[in-house]
Amino acid sequence: MKLLVIEDERSLLASITRYFRKEHFLCEEATTFEEALEKIENFQYDCIILDINLPGGSGLQLLKFLRQDKKRDGVIIVSARDSLDDKITGLDHGADDYLTKPFHLPELSARVKSLLRRKYNEGSATVDLYGLHIDLTARTVSMGEQPVPLTRLEYDLLVFLITNKNRVVSRQAIAEHLYDGPGDQAPGPEFVYSHIKNLKRKLKEKGCKEIIQTVYGLGYKLAA
Repeated sequence: MKLLVIEDERSLLASITRYFRKEHFLCEEATTFEEALEKIENFQYDCIILDINLPGGSGLQLLKFLRQDKKRDGVIIVSARDSLDDKITGLDHGADDYLTKPFHLPELSARVKSLLRRKYNEGSATVDLYGLHIDLTARTVSMGEQPVPLTRLEYDLLVFLITNKNRVVSRQAIAEHLYDGPGDQAPGPEFVYSHIKNLKRKLKEKGCKEIIQTVYGLGYKLAA
């Protein structure tokens, strides 16, 4: 899962990204309005952790842009503004949750994971599809009684394809989602092809049918 953390307080930004990376999230950072706007215009995130007060503009304007552009990125506002009116304004602008500073990182993590469960699996912490059982909390995959030993990137690739199961996902989108670094430096097609190949092989070894289809010239999709 890929997060964008938009926060101008650098010590807090470092703490948040360090915590989520330990929990196997991919994290990108933005510290100004313009930097954040460029990232949300060009890339897709599972969840955006958004401060309201930013150098150069308001986080609420970023949120307004996201929703007007029909982007589905989940958004959790983190703000020192703790009045009821501020919270209502944030939620009315399209935020999924609102957390007041100061907060404990485990609480932020719990809210991010809850948002992702609501967004992708109707609140459940598990996914059962194509004979596979995926535990989103433990980050494990099994086929019947057999565990499927996936690397972190292979697991993230499988979940990304499942959460986009009704659409073709481009190689560029997959590379940006898997790459733990600036989105504009994501690796090329060979990086994606290698992980797709390994994921297919591991699933097949455990008896899973061919569920990942190549759409030539476009990318990949899950079988209907």
